[in-house]
Amino acid sequence: MSTDQTEIPAAQGRPRQAAIAAWVGSALEYYDFFIYGTAAALVFNKVFFPTSDPATGTLLAVATFGVGYAARPLGAFLLGHVGDRLGRKKVLVFTVLLMGVATFLVGCLPTYNQIGVLAPILLVVLRLLQGLSASGEQAGANSMTLEHAPPNRRAYYTSFTLSGTQAGQILGTAVFLPIAALPEEQLLSWGWRVPFWLSAFVVVAGYLIRRRLSETPVFQRQVATAGVARLPVVDLFRDHWRDVVRVVLAALIASVSTIFTVYALSYAVNTMDLARAPMLWVGVLANVVALAALPLWASLADRIGRKPVFIAGSVGCAVLMFAYLAAIAAGNYPLIFLVGILMFGIIYSAANGIWPALYGEMFTTQVRLSGTAIGTQIGFAIAGFSPAIAATIDGNGTNWLPVAILTAAFCLISILAVATGKETHRIPTENLGRTPTPANRPDPINT
Repeated sequence: MSTDQTEIPAAQGRPRQAAIAAWVGSALEYYDFFIYGTAAALVFNKVFFPTSDPATGTLLAVATFGVGYAARPLGAFLLGHVGDRLGRKKVLVFTVLLMGVATFLVGCLPTYNQIGVLAPILLVVLRLLQGLSASGEQAGANSMTLEHAPPNRRAYYTSFTLSGTQAGQILGTAVFLPIAALPEEQLLSWGWRVPFWLSAFVVVAGYLIRRRLSETPVFQRQVATAGVARLPVVDLFRDHWRDVVRVVLAALIASVSTIFTVYALSYAVNTMDLARAPMLWVGVLANVVALAALPLWASLADRIGRKPVFIAGSVGCAVLMFAYLAAIAAGNYPLIFLVGILMFGIIYSAANGIWPALYGEMFTTQVRLSGTAIGTQIGFAIAGFSPAIAATIDGNGTNWLPVAILTAAFCLISILAVATGKETHRIPTENLGRTPTPANRPDPINT
């Protein structure tokens, strides 16, 4: 690769514009993605799987949530290729449009009682399209913000992508608060559709925001000097396959989010008969706290490194999931709120807030979007099915302990993957993902 890459400093990027575009776009995108999870936990078992017994209906409903994750590895290969050949901006515009259309159509679906088994089939198809969109969303936004950011603040600026994700989860949960309070008949007939119809705004807002964003100077420099790879995925698996595997395993930390968001909500409402509204409020408040925690953890990671922050957050989540599920089993609302906000709002944010920088910094500009997308989406696909796995091992809702152990096991795998990798927070942006030699080893960036 030409040494001309270092002639244009990364500071010439537009980090604030990129961070705002990533935040707003991710908020809109993941509003769509998460309202599906809430609906799967609360109503889809009755709307799309009414002929099953309650336990089986719940299992099938949360399984359709996982289907969205199953499409993500395929989407990662496709959109990663596009992003590394044609640019980050094109991926970001496409993903937000696809997510908005697919989500709006979910709200238009006829129910099982209206068209029979075709209803859940169409539901799965649209969920697959959601997953395809999400596969390129975070990797594209993360690559965009990382490559616009000053070298010593990459974790801080990339954390805005995850702040947007949390904001989307807040909106997706909050919009269900008045909906969940509707009488059962209205909820199941038209009420659940409203949050999906609101996604029409995503199509317009997402396009207007992202079409104005400029391509990153790092990618432009790559095109002007060394050029882009004809098949980025070939270069990726030839030169970075170990890092792809490491990202896959580290991304299993996302099981904390899916267990908290889908399984724990379903367990509380459908098994323990806890009220819907308080359990929805736990998610809202935890995500509000996360909005503040994410940039703080990221700023710390810019100072002391990615690895210690990520590992500390993962250890905390492994322990606190036991306390959270135990609090639900006991029906102790104050403890549910306390542990839920501590675990998901604060501790999980330590890992969640810095993985965009941690993963993206493992790869060169030439394969960054592909590497981040493929690695995370395979890991997220596994994590996405963790609520369905949990629903099969919890003894028909009578034993939460195996679920907590499952989550802790996923956390341990993430910890080992990150602990065996190298620290990257002091490496200049143009040298990320490259193997340094005595002749070209750069001086660390100033922090």
